[in-house]
Amino acid sequence: MKIVFMGTPDFAEKSLEAIYNSGHEILAVVTNPDRPKGRGMKLIASPVKQYAEENGMKIYQPQKVKGNIEFIEELKSQNPDVICVVAYGKLLPKEILEIPKYGCINVHGSLLPKYRGAAPIQWSVLNGDKTTGVTTIYMDEGMDSGDMILKEEVKIGEYETTGELWDRLSKVGAHLLVKTLKEIGAGTAKREKQDDDFTMAPMLNKSMAQIDWENQSAEQIKNLIRGLNPIMGAYTYVNNKKLKIWKAELKPYTENVKDLKNGDVVLADSKKGLEFKAKDGIIRAIEVQGDNGKRMKAEEYLRGNTIIWKYDKL
Repeated sequence: MKIVFMGTPDFAEKSLEAIYNSGHEILAVVTNPDRPKGRGMKLIASPVKQYAEENGMKIYQPQKVKGNIEFIEELKSQNPDVICVVAYGKLLPKEILEIPKYGCINVHGSLLPKYRGAAPIQWSVLNGDKTTGVTTIYMDEGMDSGDMILKEEVKIGEYETTGELWDRLSKVGAHLLVKTLKEIGAGTAKREKQDDDFTMAPMLNKSMAQIDWENQSAEQIKNLIRGLNPIMGAYTYVNNKKLKIWKAELKPYTENVKDLKNGDVVLADSKKGLEFKAKDGIIRAIEVQGDNGKRMKAEEYLRGNTIIWKYDKL
């Protein structure tokens, strides 16, 4: 089939690669404009653009799509059979949705109707879900509300991070998109309406990154840490210094720390590790990052940083 592909991050790049390698004709690729990054604020192309350039594909990078008459007319001139949309980052207006012969197809990182919105993978980890998956849908003007085509469920590991799950689901999504296009081409693709019992997965914000030792359970703290890895990192304050915790594990609550406050350091030893008291368990930090420092093992961090702690008889 003749396809216009719309997407931006590495999650989308896997889908573009899969449909290109499966023999479909990529008429054009639409991705977000280059963004400044790093200390020098150098403009960096998206992973989708980089792949498209490497393979000689036509590229569009509109600042906006809604009301962009020139861009919409250019898409019409491509006369695509399908527009594939994977983590593009913008809602498509009716004028674009009506262009392709077989409609616009979206790859979404959840088992719809659960987690419509911008951050489905992150919220599945933050909420401690045991399973998630990928859904392909026919797009409509709503937010991930179109008729469903195919689904594939995957299990989430107990300590799996958002980054790790993101990578796995990008491959699942790529496979599912190729399968979806095959069924559309053969005329066997089904349409299943979503029910009204949906949940949303809004964008994350920095205010949620600080660990709330008083109100969050040990399990919730564990999920916060892995859910914000590698996006922003959950953090706490130790000796009045900000410390990000990138990876952690749970340990059973012990009687000998019951008199300490939630959030207190109960172990800080360069050989034994770094542990905190939660209200119903112990959080053992595995990988941390100090202010202006790099990510490292907790034991390595403790070899260069002294932490005053209140209980040294564990």
